[in-house]
Amino acid sequence: MWSRRQGRLRPVVCGVEELRRRRREREPRARREQQLVSKRLLRDDAPEEAGEGCVSVILGETEVQQLLRQAQRGTEEKRERALVSLRRSLQHPETQQTFIRLEGSMRTLVGLLTSNQALLQLEAARCLHELSHSEQSTVAEACLPATSYLLTYLSSHSSDFIELCLYTLGNLIVESEAVRRQLLPQGIVPTLAACIQSPHVAVLEALGFALSQLLQAKEAPEKIIPSILASTLPQHMLQLLQPGPKLNPGVAVEFAWCLHYIICSQVSNSLLIAHGALSTLGLLLLDLAEAVQRTDDAGLELLACPVLRCVSNLLTEAEVETVGGQMQLRDERVVAALFILLQFFFQKQPSLLPEGLWLLNNLTAKSPSFCTSLLSLDLIEPLLQLLPVSNVVSVMVLTILCNVAEKGPAYCQRLWPGPLLPALLQTLFLSDTEVVGQSLELLHLLFLYQPEAVQVFLQQSGLQALERHQEEAQLQDRVYALQQTALQG
Repeated sequence: MWSRRQGRLRPVVCGVEELRRRRREREPRARREQQLVSKRLLRDDAPEEAGEGCVSVILGETEVQQLLRQAQRGTEEKRERALVSLRRSLQHPETQQTFIRLEGSMRTLVGLLTSNQALLQLEAARCLHELSHSEQSTVAEACLPATSYLLTYLSSHSSDFIELCLYTLGNLIVESEAVRRQLLPQGIVPTLAACIQSPHVAVLEALGFALSQLLQAKEAPEKIIPSILASTLPQHMLQLLQPGPKLNPGVAVEFAWCLHYIICSQVSNSLLIAHGALSTLGLLLLDLAEAVQRTDDAGLELLACPVLRCVSNLLTEAEVETVGGQMQLRDERVVAALFILLQFFFQKQPSLLPEGLWLLNNLTAKSPSFCTSLLSLDLIEPLLQLLPVSNVVSVMVLTILCNVAEKGPAYCQRLWPGPLLPALLQTLFLSDTEVVGQSLELLHLLFLYQPEAVQVFLQQSGLQALERHQEEAQLQDRVYALQQTALQG
């Protein structure tokens, strides 16, 4: 019995690979589920539209038919006014359903969209935009005849019109596979690649949104992402994420999420690494750390979150080793920046702490140099201060400490003495099995490489703490082995 227990206790088993596997399976999927229902709505009514007589109302078939007729004849001003009324009414789901049921309504709207009168085109596009924001998939399907024209108008000379078309396409793309199936052979990827060279920030932000919607399609890894990687989009996305005076936060957030979805697909992350993605994102992390020290703007976490995820996932790729990817991240500077962000999250956005800790986990899992940076910058105690935040955070903190400890005696010697053992003893009194299990792994590494830790453990009632868990099926083998090690020590 003893030999079997001893054999199962391996000195370097600290759950890093298992945590990484679970994280990579869970996180991308969770983010996609949140984003699939995300749509954007542009409404920029002129002040005079808000006056009397312009109140948004629900219309029936007769009223919709009347507005469509008025929009097709009469002076341009009267036609535009009819479309404005229709557009405002299309804010209501009831009118949207009435509109798509009405025979010829979409054909009429597409005819106005393709007219040679700019104001009528714009108002027709705004009507389509209202429809695209519907929560009903049938409404998106009804807009299918207009999508080819919306794609064509991305080459328009009006940045406002391009922005509107991009947001409308983004809303429709995420809702309808039929829309995506129609737009892909019509060249949506090269068209978006042309749009990314626009000098207009609003267009770039809208493009990032539309692209992120396209990247979340269930067929993206097979049918969409290969085309995107073969285009100039990845290089341009990385350029837009370069830190400096030209970096626009809104644009950067959109394209950081685009990169995240591409990386999660694992279609060809080696290409992104070859394009310098790790170096660019590493520099952006340094820039974000400087920014949070200058301002209390909580909006910075909107960019920090996808950037942290991108770097974390890229670090798991085998190509990182061959291109010296970790060296591109400049050990001490990245670790210091990461702790500045962790402190910022701790104060402003605790839910993002796991994002930063997961990156620290991936940095320290294979790299002694990052572990050395953690020790030389005296960051063990600040790391331990995060233990009470949540069980998820506790497991990640303990996993990172296991990464350090498993590097051998020299690293355990730097961990000891200090606040580590008292913190570990406190975690042993918790009821969460995963937290306790990770604490046991770390204790085993300490006992293995720093034998004097055993005596201090005994002096501080360590055995009593272990006894709390000796009947728990998931922990009893490790508890028993540690008890024997402590008694023999």
